[in-house]
Amino acid sequence: MSINPHLPLVYHPNYSFEFDPNHRFVMSKFADLYQHLVQTGYVNHNIFKPLRASISELEKVHCSRYLHQLNQNTLDQKASRRIGLPWSEQLMARTFIEAQGTLLTAQLALKNGIACHLAGGTHHAHYDFGSGFCMVNDLAYTAASLIDSGDVTNVLIFDLDVHQGDGTAAILQHHPYIFTCSIHCEKNFPFRKSQSDLDIGLAIGMQDDAYLALIESTLRSLIADLNPSLVLYDAGVDIWQHDSLGKLDISWQGIEKRDHTVLSVCQRIGVPVATVIGGGYDKDPQRLAQRHSIVVQQAAQF
Repeated sequence: MSINPHLPLVYHPNYSFEFDPNHRFVMSKFADLYQHLVQTGYVNHNIFKPLRASISELEKVHCSRYLHQLNQNTLDQKASRRIGLPWSEQLMARTFIEAQGTLLTAQLALKNGIACHLAGGTHHAHYDFGSGFCMVNDLAYTAASLIDSGDVTNVLIFDLDVHQGDGTAAILQHHPYIFTCSIHCEKNFPFRKSQSDLDIGLAIGMQDDAYLALIESTLRSLIADLNPSLVLYDAGVDIWQHDSLGKLDISWQGIEKRDHTVLSVCQRIGVPVATVIGGGYDKDPQRLAQRHSIVVQQAAQF
């Protein structure tokens, strides 16, 4: 397999910082992913470093009061618990940079046909509250920003994280030029679902063949119907059969085939695609980094 040295990768060293190693959210995974890609030859003067999104920019999709309270650590205890991450200046820096990172990835995809963010997919963040380790919704922010700037006419958010993209769906439910599709395990977090433009809830224990056929047919149908200017692809790897929060039975090879299918469909039709890594949970940080690297490895083939 040849490696494309020009595949744009978006990353910032602030994505990982010193964090409780016993926490369910593996904060080291972004740096681990970057290092794994360096070691395997996917990084070669193709890294783009995002700036920090401002509160005024993020007000495009979030409540101003919530953003200020989040930034200043003045959320009430219940709201903080719902996010599930201990507040710190470092956490705020990575949160606001990450949102801009997904926007930068999308801009690079529009120029190059494909680009990958080594973070992103914070799809549980709602308009005025955070949830499920997500504080700011990078997917909603990116899609809305591109529409407002006139860079695109419409966007398809294709979310294949094992958990429903409830925050994305809720924020964008009345947006006429952004289509949200979430294909997720039905009996999994969040237990109170939002309504995407298209939701497909999967049964616990679903396996490769049925899953892959569904993904391909759904994407082909959506692209034919919508003719999107851009696909924002949430390549969550928590669909893996041994993921601690997954509940599906998708093999490692199934993830590879899924990502290859999504990217090849978009590339053959000529639709730019920007990828984010989404969710993945594992007590083995190196194995988790390797899992998250799959989408980059597949993208590098195009």
